[in-house]
Amino acid sequence: MSKSKYSEIKNIFLDTVDNDNYVELDSTAFNYKILEESLDKPLKMILLFGRPGTGKSMILNRLYHNLRGSRDIHYFDAPILSEKEFLKNIYESMSSKKIPQNMRVNFDGLLKYCQQQKGKREVIFLLDECQLYSEALMEKIRLLADTRVVKFVITLHKTENEDIIAKEHFKTRIWEVVELKNADVDDLEVYIQKKLIQKGFVEVANMITKKDVKFIHNFTKGNFRETNKFLYTVFNIYEYYDLFKPEKISTQRIPKKILEMAAIKIGYIHD
Repeated sequence: MSKSKYSEIKNIFLDTVDNDNYVELDSTAFNYKILEESLDKPLKMILLFGRPGTGKSMILNRLYHNLRGSRDIHYFDAPILSEKEFLKNIYESMSSKKIPQNMRVNFDGLLKYCQQQKGKREVIFLLDECQLYSEALMEKIRLLADTRVVKFVITLHKTENEDIIAKEHFKTRIWEVVELKNADVDDLEVYIQKKLIQKGFVEVANMITKKDVKFIHNFTKGNFRETNKFLYTVFNIYEYYDLFKPEKISTQRIPKKILEMAAIKIGYIHD
């Protein structure tokens, strides 16, 4: 069976954190600039927060890739929930020494090690998905930040019923807060167009009209993760028709029927 070009197009919208797939919008560029400038301020902790799917991991990943050549920066892209493993990773990242598997890093010793570095270096740790860390581990992160040798940029989910910034363990240490929000219709249009164009699919980008974007935004509310899921489903449907019923699809525009089919498949519309 011949391969459809739409199989490659749909994979553009897989929900992955990949620096090569980063899409710069006015809003993300603004938030990125605030975040990068925050690293030059005397802050112990910097909070990047927003609802799931607003691009926190993408910005954190971008920051790491842009700065790793010029700063002492380390990126924990997945939470290390074991305190033993977390402290081990912190020490190994800072010292460039490997700890034997059966050995444990003593926290008081790690604090002393950090204090010995004061005035000599500043180490930045980017921690994603920090809402999964325990209160006890967050307390250790706070104490490490108090040495002013280690600086943490942390991401957290903003939830419906809880203002994360008001949590007791963030009140006194976080001075910079960067909040990410869902995209409006204009930003979402730019996001979709850039995703396709930067992979060379200009003609496909031209198939998507402002009206289509408004239709998608109506369901996804501008959430990048939900939008990716929607468009993956749209082009998955296109792939099927391209392989088995090519006469049924348009290469000039995306029929509303296919957008509606995608919305039904995901569960936005109940048939």
